[in-house]
Amino acid sequence: MAKRIIVLGSGVAGSMVANRLAKSMQKEIYSGEVEVLVIGNKKQHLYQPGFLFMSFNEGTLEQFSREQKHLLHPKVKFILEEATKIDTANNTVTTTKQSYNYDFLVIATGSYPDFNSVPGLAEASHNFYTPEGAAKLRDELFKFKGGTILMTIDVPHKCPVAPLEWIFMADELFRDLGIRDKVTLKYTYPIGRIHSLEPVAEWAEAEFEKRGIEYEVFFNLEEVDPNKKLAYNMDGTAHPYDLLISVPAHVGAKVVRDSNIGDEDGFIPTDRYSLKMIGQDNVYVLGDATNLPVSKAGSTAHYQADVVVKNIISQIKGLPASHRYSGKAFCFIESGLNEATYIWFDYKTPPQPMPSSEMLHWFKLAYNELYWLSVRGIM
Repeated sequence: MAKRIIVLGSGVAGSMVANRLAKSMQKEIYSGEVEVLVIGNKKQHLYQPGFLFMSFNEGTLEQFSREQKHLLHPKVKFILEEATKIDTANNTVTTTKQSYNYDFLVIATGSYPDFNSVPGLAEASHNFYTPEGAAKLRDELFKFKGGTILMTIDVPHKCPVAPLEWIFMADELFRDLGIRDKVTLKYTYPIGRIHSLEPVAEWAEAEFEKRGIEYEVFFNLEEVDPNKKLAYNMDGTAHPYDLLISVPAHVGAKVVRDSNIGDEDGFIPTDRYSLKMIGQDNVYVLGDATNLPVSKAGSTAHYQADVVVKNIISQIKGLPASHRYSGKAFCFIESGLNEATYIWFDYKTPPQPMPSSEMLHWFKLAYNELYWLSVRGIM
């Protein structure tokens, strides 16, 4: 009987793993020794970093969307169903339609912004973490004539540098429109510096000072009053705004929480090197679904996918799962509408932002298009 590998989740992490498995094990798949199934609940695959650009009218949803089945290797079976339970004791994944047995399971179920985590937040705030949110924010942004734009952030969230990118891009937009002197940009962060990575915080703070961007640390959003347009910090202070941009804390997938295999926020305890689910020899976790102290970003999934694929292939061949993830991540940081920098880091090496340049901005735009090759496992 064929060894069945189920990949649960069809985002960047799941698609990369499935495609790389199919390419690496073509002989075994064609001979019927191995089969690869992807269970996903969306017909369309969205390039989520594109939402940032959408909010500045620098791209459309059509540009950042593809049909999921066309992104998968022909020998990967795509099952468009909603998973409702993961049973690691019995090696099964149950959907709204049926149950599937597996020999190996890869959980790549992602993370999701919880807009209901703070009273009043869903009604009052705008965001660039969903396609609908990015489109609404774009419309608000281009009719904004002046006042205070307040950005609140909670952790964890996808792409840790994205809020910085948005505030830098907004600063340049309003300068280009000739109304920067009429706009107060205020950025908040929940810990004692403006980013969780200290070198990034130091770099960003200098940029804030140079550009006149206000900031406040130890800001933990407690409540929003949409009628009075006030955002309340946990210490009780009220912060007025004219436009509220919020990045709420993200949570793990509902199926993870319903299956009781994650922590209180729905993230799965994962070995930081092997990427196996703690306590399971045939279950791997990658991307946003893990509880690892690494960026929830596409590049993280990219580097993790290589480790997961190699370890599964080793186990199928009766060899040790000896490949290790180093904690590596790479992130472009848009430092305006026409310049960017980047950082890379791993478990041992802290990030160090490079000088911004127009060339790096164009590299970022190029990757927005090359992403579709990356997710197919071609690059």
